[in-house]
Amino acid sequence: MTPTPLINAAPAENAGAGEYSPAPLAETTRGIGLRDFSMLIALLLIWGFFGTVAPTFLSARNLSNLAVELSITAVLSLGMLLIIVCGQIDLSIGSGVGLFGGLTAVLMFRHDWPAPAAMAVSLVAAVLVWAAMGALIIRQRIPSFIVTLAGLLVFKGLHWKVISNATIPLTVGSAQNAMSRLTTWFLPKPLAFVLAGLVIVGLTLAALAGRRQRKAFQFPLEPREILFSRLFVTAQLLLLFVLVCNQYRGVPLSVMLLGATALIIGVLLKHTRFGRYLYAVGGNREAALISGIDVSRVVIGAFAIMGALVAVGGFLQTAYAGASTTTIGQLMELDAIAACVIGGASLSGGRGTVTGVLFGSLIMASLLNGLTLMAVSPEVKFIARGVVLALAVWMDVRLNKRAAD
Repeated sequence: MTPTPLINAAPAENAGAGEYSPAPLAETTRGIGLRDFSMLIALLLIWGFFGTVAPTFLSARNLSNLAVELSITAVLSLGMLLIIVCGQIDLSIGSGVGLFGGLTAVLMFRHDWPAPAAMAVSLVAAVLVWAAMGALIIRQRIPSFIVTLAGLLVFKGLHWKVISNATIPLTVGSAQNAMSRLTTWFLPKPLAFVLAGLVIVGLTLAALAGRRQRKAFQFPLEPREILFSRLFVTAQLLLLFVLVCNQYRGVPLSVMLLGATALIIGVLLKHTRFGRYLYAVGGNREAALISGIDVSRVVIGAFAIMGALVAVGGFLQTAYAGASTTTIGQLMELDAIAACVIGGASLSGGRGTVTGVLFGSLIMASLLNGLTLMAVSPEVKFIARGVVLALAVWMDVRLNKRAAD
């Protein structure tokens, strides 16, 4: 029996879920798009510029700090990817980062809660709040822009009330330091290479499994030479990353949390029915409804996962700052949106990949890290973030028009 394309076929990396055009089972060469080169060139230019004007940018210590900052941005961007893929938007995650990070800090500092218990309460609360926003958006047919904009204001106000407009530190003590270790604990150097080897093996097995899946659905296959080259380059970059981190203190725990998050989101999008439904809803909602997809459940599920990642981002950002303040999480929703769009996600929905989002997050984290090293004023940082976001949206619009033509 021929599988139903919209439901059972895995979507192509740069196509909507509703697109299904089986080709003869053969290895075909897939052209490399402008976006693939533009991201790499942009990253090299950014690193070259900051490496010149701020030589410490390329030091092992700063690159290790950059890895932690990347983890925070990328975790939130991966959650935003789920929202954007299904055709929605979320403007409240920055305020949510501050709120749930602050709530955790207050429970530990003022009420002597153990860190795991405080983090668990914040995690559950975030999931419930974001699921409720998703239900409000989909069942009451209120635009996500409006609901999440209201959430931005509400969460910001609640954050300031929870911390009483004061700085809540992660003070000395086993309970208080437990959350701090999210960004201050590093994997022992010998184990880092073992972990890197396991990751390389896992990526290889996943690529081969994906190839078999494409073969089963009679999709065009990537040439073996390109597959090998891609895996080889990925392995080299991963080993280089471990070498650089080991020159300082080792691989940060936050990077391992990011890796686990990326793996979960990647499997969810590529190898589960829920992931295919996300692409279907974002690509063509009416077709998804006709196909029998429960759009409400899909959208609410995406927002619930976003809530969990907002809580995790709040833990990481608060731990990295060492305290909860009124500025925690400021404009992080815009960084996440920019990272998704730079990485190839379409704001109209139906398109986006985990790899692209990670690349976009690295560009955003590198930009902010370099500006910080240059000791530029806050207003310059705001201008830079705004320009990057505008350019990312412009690029998305241009590429969508080109695809339509």
